[in-house]
Amino acid sequence: MKTTIHDCLLANPEVVLREEFDNAHILFNAATGEMFGINNVGALLWNHLDGRHSLDDLVEIVAAHCEAPPPEAKSHIEAFIRTVLEFGLAGHAAA
Repeated sequence: MKTTIHDCLLANPEVVLREEFDNAHILFNAATGEMFGINNVGALLWNHLDGRHSLDDLVEIVAAHCEAPPPEAKSHIEAFIRTVLEFGLAGHAAA
């Protein structure tokens, strides 16, 4: 079965979200030592990569937490998902 960005995602358990000052957030991969900076929306998304939320769910979560999400919010969320998958920060949850 082919997986897509629409499947539910699960954060890599070796990656830790560090919330820094001034709304800066860092994803730290303990296995590789790599760090990735993300913004508040990225942190919100990251905290919902629990294997239970699809792309559509994530779009709804952002809409519920943001005062006026831009019309292109879904494409930004898709880009975030592609990036975390590409860098091994998250994977597809087992069905």
